[in-house]
Amino acid sequence: MQVNTVKETRITTKAVKGSSPWAIARRKFLKNKLAMTSLGFLVFVAIVSFLAPYITTQDIARVNIGKMSLAPSSEHWLGTDKSGRDVFTRLLYGGRISLIVGLSCTGLVIILGTIVGAIAGYFGGIIDSMLMRFTDFVLTFPFIVFVIVLNAIFGGQLNGLWILILVISFLSWGSVARIVRSKILAEKENEYILAAISIGGSPFKVIVKHLLPNVMSTIIVQATILFATMIVVESGLSYLGFGVPAEIPSWGNMLSSANEPDVLQGKPWIWIPPALAITFTILSINFIGEGLKDALNPRSRR
Repeated sequence: MQVNTVKETRITTKAVKGSSPWAIARRKFLKNKLAMTSLGFLVFVAIVSFLAPYITTQDIARVNIGKMSLAPSSEHWLGTDKSGRDVFTRLLYGGRISLIVGLSCTGLVIILGTIVGAIAGYFGGIIDSMLMRFTDFVLTFPFIVFVIVLNAIFGGQLNGLWILILVISFLSWGSVARIVRSKILAEKENEYILAAISIGGSPFKVIVKHLLPNVMSTIIVQATILFATMIVVESGLSYLGFGVPAEIPSWGNMLSSANEPDVLQGKPWIWIPPALAITFTILSINFIGEGLKDALNPRSRR
């Protein structure tokens, strides 16, 4: 009898200890092998990219005519490009630039979209209407065309990494704003929100302390999707010649070499490494996002 009582006490204590939604989500995510493998790969890519100066000593910008388009060897593990630059070195430094652009754009988009969506959803009325009409304008505005047009007008002045990040970010937050607004509209009708408002809670306090924590799971999932999208956008713009400046290595800039038929057909070591890096990085981010989506879904918790 005492043994059964002890067992029941242990089970109850264990259940209470890890019964919070975030604890349940964390356990579910850690059990997702595909998501954890993808997270490990993404962490590995980030580490080797940001530690590139300590991993390789090759000059990323030096043009060496005597070593143009060399095949992979012991000296150059992934060969050299058409300018004689080491492909492995540029791959590492390119990963750093692509990740910086992706993370920076994702952070700015999430911040802007969350602020606009939270304000529109909380206040409603004319404020909601004005902000949503502005959001509709942003959603229908072709930011890739806008970047290309600005590049054509201002020439090399736009070819700055942070200008590119700002342009992409300020024209990409619309979808996040709409999602956050819809979640805020549904959440603010709950009794605990009405109670917080009735006792004199300021709009800022109610939004930050009560509403946003309850929609944070949705924002996190959206951030993973945006991270992958922003890396693709940067790579696409750089491939077209309207993204990261050509002198700065990025995966998109490395892929631009594939425009030449002789490189595409006879020199695969120049473009396959960045193509594989983009592909596996995007896949890993998507798998992480799917894992987070499943872990943070209340209906999937057991």
